[in-house]
Amino acid sequence: MARVAAIISSVQIGRQILIYPVTDHDFATGSYREFADGMLLTREAMIYYWNCYAPAPRDRTDFKLSPLRAASLAGVAQAFIMTAEFDPLRDEGEAYAVRLREAGVPVVVRRYAGLIHGFLAMHQVSAAARQANDDIYACILETAMLSGTNR
Repeated sequence: MARVAAIISSVQIGRQILIYPVTDHDFATGSYREFADGMLLTREAMIYYWNCYAPAPRDRTDFKLSPLRAASLAGVAQAFIMTAEFDPLRDEGEAYAVRLREAGVPVVVRRYAGLIHGFLAMHQVSAAARQANDDIYACILETAMLSGTNR
């Protein structure tokens, strides 16, 4: 993600906006165990997706696929990370935020209480999901203002 871009590109990324991100291939986190079934996204579905995305298990430890395993996250763009309370991916997203902070990267992480993976699409029926959408818009606007973009 941002680490790869920082290494291979001269493009400056103003901010990462990570929405229930996949940052590792570890299916044994607390949230994977707690929400393995019944919360829309399941552990079995994520195993299937990883098998499609990276069929060779040895590739899954590469930081380009599992950025949580990068030796260093120093120098990547600041981040806004959104996690859902009832999501198997919650713990890895929040662990990524911790790693970014440890590397000196500014990061805001928000866990949206009472919501599941995919909640952004539920803005028609959930005030919390509407707030999450508003948070993204505000983050984009702030990033554009800081970069001097007036589009």
